[in-house]
Amino acid sequence: MNYRHFVLIGAMAVSVPALAQEVTFKIAHFLPSAAPTQQKVLQPWCEEMGKLSSGRIKCQFYPAMQLGGTPAQLADQVKNGVADVVWTGPGYSAGRFPAIEAFELPFMVKDSTSSSKALWTYYQQHAQQEFAAYKVLAFHTDGGQAVHTASKQIAGLTGFAGLKLRTSTRVGAKTLAALGGQPVAMPPAQVTEAIAKGVVDGSLGAWELVYPTKLSEVTKFHLQPDNGVAYPTATVLAVLMNKQKYDGLPADLKAIVDKTTGEAMVGKFGAMFDEVAADTRKRIAAQGNKITTLSATQVTAMKQATASVEDEWAKQVSEKGLDGKKLIAAARELTGTSK
Repeated sequence: MNYRHFVLIGAMAVSVPALAQEVTFKIAHFLPSAAPTQQKVLQPWCEEMGKLSSGRIKCQFYPAMQLGGTPAQLADQVKNGVADVVWTGPGYSAGRFPAIEAFELPFMVKDSTSSSKALWTYYQQHAQQEFAAYKVLAFHTDGGQAVHTASKQIAGLTGFAGLKLRTSTRVGAKTLAALGGQPVAMPPAQVTEAIAKGVVDGSLGAWELVYPTKLSEVTKFHLQPDNGVAYPTATVLAVLMNKQKYDGLPADLKAIVDKTTGEAMVGKFGAMFDEVAADTRKRIAAQGNKITTLSATQVTAMKQATASVEDEWAKQVSEKGLDGKKLIAAARELTGTSK
């Protein structure tokens, strides 16, 4: 074997691993592994990337905060490389991502499909700067938060008075307080036990959460607006990727990540959350729970009661150099909602 053969073999040894680089994404989130987010969106996404990459992209899931910390720390975990990808609510880190909070304002979100599409457009136009440290894969909403209570049925605006309810974001907490309720912040995993022990009377939460967090076992009453009417509050959710992890991928694997995320992933989250919401309502009704729908009159009264939340939010974000009123107007135009 002469020198040229050695050079050729050496070049092949270097080029083959470079061409066939494999990668495993560590994916973390705050719900159990059985949650629809993992089962119906994130796992199928990983399977799709696996097929498109001939098995070179793999995923390892860390549900229910298995990497430690709290849901509020997921944004830092992915930024610092503890996880490669996270699914989280930016609003869990109170005040850190102010522009995106506009979609959590009172009566902004009617469903997940339309509002998630609107949110993705809004992010591209108004909120890219505050997520510059991440590779953003998707944004979506939870479709709006219904009110789930253990023993007290809420009848309109006055029914919130004195009720202790779990809220997921600071905007949601302010909305509940404006309605006369007492907001209590806690991670989703703690809610069911807190209701069972009487620490809280119930929870604001998307229908998607009801079975994964076992809210179905401790609540009997549920309050929601009519179809096509916006919910009192909603949660913005995001799939964020570590920027260095993405930047270090070979071009062909980057292309696969890009092809399977963004608008495509936003659409899948929106459809899934609405589908699960409809299915959950059927299951909840079948087990004998009572679902109350807010009347148009009640919604109008609740909008008036929560108007101050929007005004206060606009002032607060303006202090951070953002045009709060402009952001609200943009969000309302995109979602087709009015104050």
